[in-house]
Amino acid sequence: MPADWIVPDWPAPANVRAVFTTRAGGVSQGPQATFNLGYKADDDPDAVRTNRELLAARTGVPSAFVAQVHGPRVVDAGAALDALNAGEPLQADASATSAVGLASIVMVADCLPVLLCDVQGRAVAAAHAGWRGLCAGVIEETVRALRARLPRDDADASVIAWLGPCIGPAAFEVGPEVREAFLAAASPQEREATRAAFVAHGDPGIGKSMADLCALARLRLAREGVTSVSGGKWCTVAEPSRFYSYRRDRMTGRMAALVWRTN
Repeated sequence: MPADWIVPDWPAPANVRAVFTTRAGGVSQGPQATFNLGYKADDDPDAVRTNRELLAARTGVPSAFVAQVHGPRVVDAGAALDALNAGEPLQADASATSAVGLASIVMVADCLPVLLCDVQGRAVAAAHAGWRGLCAGVIEETVRALRARLPRDDADASVIAWLGPCIGPAAFEVGPEVREAFLAAASPQEREATRAAFVAHGDPGIGKSMADLCALARLRLAREGVTSVSGGKWCTVAEPSRFYSYRRDRMTGRMAALVWRTN
């Protein structure tokens, strides 16, 4: 794999592998240079196809790409791969699997990628958490989908999470409707921490804030009992040579976060 790619530093068991791709190591040109994995990024489809083939060769596993729609739907990675191979990718923003040698994968270019596994490495999952999907519950649904793939007598097993590169709190300006949506969805116990994830910015009369996606994600993970959370230390907007960013560039590529079991 390219040295620039990120291998998550998290306490995953030995049979769980994960990686986050960057701009490095591909064949795309122009604003999408070089390792764009998204067909909807105004790139040459042949370049995207080649990059996806390179991803499979470098990881040694197929990736179950889905058609992301900024919602809370989670699908089985095996079903997603079948649909992808049939030319009709499933609409979803997360997938989970207990299969060996199959990657749950999500693409991002500012949205937050969340990778999950149980501490014994029996199931894995990946979620695409933009603010809409995050507010709608994609993280909670993904944790539940992962646990549903564990033995019935161990459905409450410990789950760990890794937060990949996303737009950071110094760059993510949002309107008042975003803050209000999260506050409306917060429990009384979450309200103070939810407010803290939004820092007022600019003209008070407009009501804009700088939002912390990772802080909001940690709150949603905690709802499902996931407190071992790693990562969350990169801003896609701040590193143009390494990361794609839709907020920064508009025309840009897509990176991927993927996780899989080896045995």
